[in-house]
Amino acid sequence: MPNHPRVVIVGGGLAGCECALALSRYDIPVTILEQKPQSYSPAHRNANLAELVCSNSLRSADPTAAVGVLKSEMAELGSAVIDAAMETRVPAGKALAVDRDAFAAAMTRRIETAPGVSLERRHVPSLDDEVLQRALDEGGAVVIAAGPLASEPLSESIAAALGAEHLYFYDAIAPIVTADSLDMNICFRASRYGADEGETEGGDYLNCPMNEAEYDRFLEALLAGETVPCREFEKEIHFEGCMPVEALAERGRLTLAYGSFKPVGLVDPRTGERPFAVIQLRAENREGGSYNLVGCQTKLTYPEQKRIFRLVPGLENAEFERMGSVHRNTFVDSPRVLSQQGDLIARPGVYLAGQITGVEGYVESAAHGLWVGHSLGARLSALGEAAEPPETSVLGALLGHLHREAKHFQPSNGNFGLTPALNRKAPKRMRKEIYANRAREDFAAWLETAAGVLRLPE
Repeated sequence: MPNHPRVVIVGGGLAGCECALALSRYDIPVTILEQKPQSYSPAHRNANLAELVCSNSLRSADPTAAVGVLKSEMAELGSAVIDAAMETRVPAGKALAVDRDAFAAAMTRRIETAPGVSLERRHVPSLDDEVLQRALDEGGAVVIAAGPLASEPLSESIAAALGAEHLYFYDAIAPIVTADSLDMNICFRASRYGADEGETEGGDYLNCPMNEAEYDRFLEALLAGETVPCREFEKEIHFEGCMPVEALAERGRLTLAYGSFKPVGLVDPRTGERPFAVIQLRAENREGGSYNLVGCQTKLTYPEQKRIFRLVPGLENAEFERMGSVHRNTFVDSPRVLSQQGDLIARPGVYLAGQITGVEGYVESAAHGLWVGHSLGARLSALGEAAEPPETSVLGALLGHLHREAKHFQPSNGNFGLTPALNRKAPKRMRKEIYANRAREDFAAWLETAAGVLRLPE
């Protein structure tokens, strides 16, 4: 391997792994420092890298959806996450969902066999860690990809370096139940508006239907349920895209019925009619042995989760493989603390990657880590400075979001709202397709110009 300076990456999650594997393309030596299995965050339980702690879904694979476009952009850049996701995919209709254990194992194998990439299992408590400092002193770089669950000592060190209190919000994850504990006389298999080509016969989702009285009974119990309180020194702030189900229920009686529990496009085969509300279950693994309660992320206590969700028809005897939980997600005010190149203004050479920067979601976090790896790899291998993708692309729009100052900076998923306006009239039903086509065309044109600087897959 050429005598390039070393990069040390703190964190072996989605962003850290993507960053390391991208750097490997440039013959940059990389060391990943991962705290598991010596210590675990409140949400992690698997010693493998790239563990998915919330949903097992990487969201829509629709080529006209923003996240679908982002996946294709990542694939063009040689994304290991997208490659491993396709390798471990489970049925989920139009979504890209994975067998989470198989996915983490596949990503771990990629890291363990990548040229020039080494993995050390230890916790990094501070930006002043001697291994990090040595990399900087030798002309290399440090990438903090500790994710939204960065340990408290490391979070405090980052906050101290920034000279300001770090920001945070709460994220809730949904329970998982075993398939053989479901009442299949009540649960029915269907996707909204019928199964698409390639789906499981009947559809990829199981559905638990509720009539109006059953819905009201569940809602009453949900609103009265005991929740896990915040610690005294923490203020509770939820990311809008992942609200606990009980917090959504507080907004009004029909919020859930018109939201994640909407019955549109579904017919209960027992009655031949559309239910009042439906809880959908999505397969967690290829064998269909366990299911995620879609839209039921929660901060209810464990006993209350069992009591309340078993009020739902079809879940009366549900056995819980994983309970829902709530945890703190840490992120920084990126527009104010990061340079245009992505390193900390207060600590040159220390880069941030993934969700800690304020991108929200599995795919977005991986995409950001992938970009940091490419741009840093090109710089350290003296290939040149890589221009960011255009803001009309989804990746470019996400990067633009991290540069764009706001009074109250908030995390964001990749969406077409972050891209420039179309500046022309278009029917509402055609807008997504127009945005997607523009993104693809502009990203392809950018790739042609970037090919001399970036090492792209053949």
